[in-house]
Amino acid sequence: MDDMPETRIDQVTMIEGILTAAATGGSDDGPMYEALRRELLADDRLKPLLPSFVRTNRSLGAFWPFIKGRSGKWAERRQIISEAFTPLVDYLEGRGRAPSDDMTSDALVTFDPEGAITVARTLLETVCKRILNELGLPHAEKDDLPKLYGAVAKALRLAPDQHVEEPIKAILGGAMNLVNGIGTLRNRFSDAHAPGAKMPVKPSERHAKLAVNTAGAVASFLVETYLDRAEAMGGVKARTG
Repeated sequence: MDDMPETRIDQVTMIEGILTAAATGGSDDGPMYEALRRELLADDRLKPLLPSFVRTNRSLGAFWPFIKGRSGKWAERRQIISEAFTPLVDYLEGRGRAPSDDMTSDALVTFDPEGAITVARTLLETVCKRILNELGLPHAEKDDLPKLYGAVAKALRLAPDQHVEEPIKAILGGAMNLVNGIGTLRNRFSDAHAPGAKMPVKPSERHAKLAVNTAGAVASFLVETYLDRAEAMGGVKARTG
């Protein structure tokens, strides 16, 4: 469409605005919503971060019963939509880019090694919480990364003890060890310490690159597994078992 924004962030902002309008009084921007939805779904980097109600509702008419059922209050509907778009907006604004994409080098230049390690853990925590929310599984805001990852792994049947094939168990066990290692690395070396606190060892750029690239690989694996399970069930959320 001629009036579709050119940049991804503007496209996301527009589709969020259309949905908010539709949820709080109505919108006649159905054709634009459908065009924006197709455009964003075609971007493999963004598809996993799109709110589930965008992925499943092809039109504003289909979206209305969903949001109406979630809340009868306009303020709550705005909050539901805003929170659902937060991971995608954060990604586009550079706060949660997957380390496997072409922005990795920029992130490592912007952040010092300690900051990059923090970003690596934050990425994994965000992905784990998002998947748990999509699955309707409880978690506490203060849950640490190993606990969050353990819950996601169990829900998606990625825990080593859920398999009998030794190669699969070894791979999944390795992924779990990597996640635990990032948590430990971040706790010991990251910038999450109090100002002026002395760190026993200064992390180098190679430590940061390892943490960031590992976090990106594991995060992508989790998202792809969740989407595959959901698609295999006909768009219904994957469940444990």
